[in-house]
Amino acid sequence: MPLLYADILPSTLTIDDLINEVKTYRPADTEMIKLAYDFAADAHQGQLRKSGEPYIVHPLAAAFLLAKLKIDPSLVVGALLHDVPEDTQVTIEEIEKNFGADTAAMLRGVTKLGKLKYRGVERYIENLRKMFVAMAEDVRVMIIKFADRVHNLSTLDALPKEKRQRVAMESMEIYAPIANRLGMAEFKGMLEDLSFQHLHPKEFSRVKEMRDKFLAGQEAYLEKIMGMIRAELSKNGVRVLDVHGRKKQLYSLYQKLVKKGWEKEQVYDIIALRIIVEDMSDCYAALGIVHKLWRPLKGRVKDYIAQPKPNGYRSLHTTVFAEDGRVVEFQIRTKAMHEEAEYGVGAHWHYDERGAKLPAKDIGWAKELAKIQQEVLVNLSDVDELKVDFFQNRIFVFTPRGDVIDLPENATPIDFAYHIHSEIGNKCSGVRVNDQLVSLDTPLKSGDVVAVITDKNRKGASPDWLKIVKTHHAKTHIKSSLKNTSLNNWLKYILPKKK
Repeated sequence: MPLLYADILPSTLTIDDLINEVKTYRPADTEMIKLAYDFAADAHQGQLRKSGEPYIVHPLAAAFLLAKLKIDPSLVVGALLHDVPEDTQVTIEEIEKNFGADTAAMLRGVTKLGKLKYRGVERYIENLRKMFVAMAEDVRVMIIKFADRVHNLSTLDALPKEKRQRVAMESMEIYAPIANRLGMAEFKGMLEDLSFQHLHPKEFSRVKEMRDKFLAGQEAYLEKIMGMIRAELSKNGVRVLDVHGRKKQLYSLYQKLVKKGWEKEQVYDIIALRIIVEDMSDCYAALGIVHKLWRPLKGRVKDYIAQPKPNGYRSLHTTVFAEDGRVVEFQIRTKAMHEEAEYGVGAHWHYDERGAKLPAKDIGWAKELAKIQQEVLVNLSDVDELKVDFFQNRIFVFTPRGDVIDLPENATPIDFAYHIHSEIGNKCSGVRVNDQLVSLDTPLKSGDVVAVITDKNRKGASPDWLKIVKTHHAKTHIKSSLKNTSLNNWLKYILPKKK
């Protein structure tokens, strides 16, 4: 996927462009798309966007983006119609009559979600509640909203500066992290980079210039490396489906550069080479061959197949000293892993080049959304707490039995303990991380194995823990424990002692 949505959008997009795109993977379904376009064009007749363009340009562009990602035509139809119930006189019932109950149900979710506004904590949290409920009911709603938002971001120049900033901030702080949690790398990258250039234009230009300079003249070298690895894999009988390069997204590169003090020499994945193979055993065989050819950097081999990321991402990563001592990162995965990495939950509605729908991905995460909506958002008054709990980068750590626990970046052993159970947290007296005793304020890292030491005689949480925990969940249980301890002490003081 190119850097910005504008790069894949024809300068004068037409319904024929959309039809031709869908024909590349689902030629049998184009008639319904043409009907949806005509219906939407008629409903939006006379409406203009802020840019002065006819309104139909927007749903057509959102639908084209989904078609570019080879998403099921039912969602392409949904994208074409997504603003009809909200912005025209046409009702959901009319849409159901013309396009069926499934399309109507999808659009009810989009309409229920409505137009999110970034105005005030109370309104903001109410909008998040709506978003989470909509996703839990039908995650296709978010896929359409992502396409809608990406096109809106690509045309922000038509809006006043203050509104541009608001839309970009909302996209960066809500939409992109949700795309990440859904495992949808394509949307996450577009949402972040399109927002980045409006929120931090100077930094955007600086990072883009750095990346462009780094990539200049690299094509021949990378082709040489890819040719060498293809030949070696073929010689060893590894079934290779594809070898290609991918540029690091600008906002992701910016975050890494900030962490590394803007020393680009410390960022090894500005460009990564991907090896797509037939099955899991081929992944590990390919990794061995890459290491036979070139020496790996210490600490840079990561097995996300054995230990997937919280959003389901699976791949093998390694960074090696390749030809001429240059550092190159490889990502090795099967085709199914690659599709899931690019499309996340959207992989269920994605078709491969043979026109076959990919198998459904486990979207138990949607159930987690419902749980968060019920337990956290109901009592939440601090938006920053939600950002830490849900929208921050995530780490995954393990219990001694090998269960995976998903926590926000920089979470502590106390956060881990309360995630397991409130009583484990309340009775926590120490912790071992990777078999080493550490302090309770130690930030955890992905891959850590954490064992909580409990003391059954401990009365409850310590007030000091409130200063070091990161999750809203842990803070809530600590406050509850402290309140109960205070109440018990007060009762002991006022109640007569037994003789």
